[in-house]
Amino acid sequence: MKTQFSKDVQRLQFEMEFRNYSPRSIKNYCFSMHLLENRTGKSLNLLSPEDLKIYLHRLITVNKCSVSTINQNISAFKIFYQDVLKNTWQHFEIKRPRRDKKLPVVLSLEEVQKMIAVTTNLKHKAMITLMYSAGLRKSELLQIKPAAIDSKRMVVIVRQGKGRKDRHTILANKTLELLREYYKLFRPKTYLFETSFCVGKNLSDRTLDHIVKQGSKKAGILKEVSSHTLRHSFATHLLEAGVNIRMIQEFLGHTSLKTTSVYLHLSNLNQTSVTSPLEGMNF
Repeated sequence: MKTQFSKDVQRLQFEMEFRNYSPRSIKNYCFSMHLLENRTGKSLNLLSPEDLKIYLHRLITVNKCSVSTINQNISAFKIFYQDVLKNTWQHFEIKRPRRDKKLPVVLSLEEVQKMIAVTTNLKHKAMITLMYSAGLRKSELLQIKPAAIDSKRMVVIVRQGKGRKDRHTILANKTLELLREYYKLFRPKTYLFETSFCVGKNLSDRTLDHIVKQGSKKAGILKEVSSHTLRHSFATHLLEAGVNIRMIQEFLGHTSLKTTSVYLHLSNLNQTSVTSPLEGMNF
């Protein structure tokens, strides 16, 4: 059943569509503002800074929502307040909560290898292998189409990734062989990984999360593994192999090098193999 949005939320939706936000962002932002109106009993244009703070405080303390969810609510309301109502955002004075500086979970090469090896379902094995070997986000894997696998250039073409950006990333030979075996058997029509009960419909986030967790559990991995763990592991392993961090940034589709630099803290770089630049100088 489709949610019926208020006039204010519809105005937000129109503004985001006009500015070419992704359908996923529009859906999430508008639904968060729909919940905000329901909880406060007020239209968006009547909300005060205190109303929004009380609502966000409840999300943090009662609902135990993540910082990302809180920031999403603030960002959505900011678009409405600033771009729809044409008000100055500084007057609203809503500060964003501080993020916990936690390092992401990363698997070792041996753990990734075992996870792939113990996954006997061909479709599941292909999904885990592609996501790791190309460093794909969960949404990117679920939206990928067969034509994005460019075997001549040995690249995976990511169409309209985060920030609506296209990019190329690595296509490993072993991944290509596995995908060919998978394609011959399943013959997907629209998306590379489709549901078995509806032709042309891609798998859900929840299904992919379940596949990854089951794979890690079967491999005996005790770490808290998520779909994104495979992407983190891809970046960390490339860095450990000596790949330039700017190139890794391109593979991952990060806008800022600062985002990619977190993997410097995760990698086991061999510092003993590095010599000072002074060693090459003659005195």
